[in-house]
Amino acid sequence: MNNPITLTLNADPLILSALREDITSEDVSTNSVTPEKQMGAADLICKEDGIICGLEIFARVFTLLDPGTHVELLAKDGDAVTKGQLLAKLTGDIRTLLSGERTALNYLQRMSGIATYTHNVASLLEGTSIKLLDTRKTTPNNRLFEKYAVRVGGGNNHRYNLSDGVLLKDNHIGAAGGVRQAIEMAMAYAPFVRKIEVEVENLEMVREAVEAGAHIIMLDNMTHEQMEEALNIIDGRAEVEISGNVTKENIEKIKDLKVNYISSGALTHSSPILDVSLKNLHPID
Repeated sequence: MNNPITLTLNADPLILSALREDITSEDVSTNSVTPEKQMGAADLICKEDGIICGLEIFARVFTLLDPGTHVELLAKDGDAVTKGQLLAKLTGDIRTLLSGERTALNYLQRMSGIATYTHNVASLLEGTSIKLLDTRKTTPNNRLFEKYAVRVGGGNNHRYNLSDGVLLKDNHIGAAGGVRQAIEMAMAYAPFVRKIEVEVENLEMVREAVEAGAHIIMLDNMTHEQMEEALNIIDGRAEVEISGNVTKENIEKIKDLKVNYISSGALTHSSPILDVSLKNLHPID
């Protein structure tokens, strides 16, 4: 997220939208207690151990409200942080610090929570060659931030959106009339640089997918025994992804399988936030 082009073109409009959601006309509370410009300072404090992520987005919230705000970051994305650690110092118009506080913390807490959870899950795959992937199960209008947080936590991104790759799921297969038909139609339509991935739910679908030439076969919600048999059928003729309710609690049970990827929607839709807080706000000369 440290690319200024990415920040300006993609992140800024989303951040501004979030700020407009929180300030429709004015910040009544802040304007009540600080009617005139008053310079102030505040500290960003970590309240629990984890992996920090989203510091530049946190800072950007305040500088979009007022370019004169200064945020001194004392950590960087991906750092392991501890309870009580000072993460940043802010100086600027107190009205800006107060009005941007919640939006900035929302981004930072959410992104850090995803990075922390992803780090914990990825650590369970250490010693294997399996890549941990996220999914499109992201918060609307926050995918950019959430998928970035997965990378910071040590995971990998699956396709970013529907334009990014071909993934034929159960309803695509139903619409096409079968696994083979769906794969053949995708190969005829999609650009040749695109890999064709297909989601399968049973061994017959595995056989069809292999015979039709799928590049990646996703084993969805299969038992361990079924996945072992599926791998025998595939026999190296396609890359293999495991998916379906994969969490930190059960990933150990499947990491012995010789697959290329394990995807988990839980990385983005079920990770708890990491608690951080803006404290010690006070006027300065």
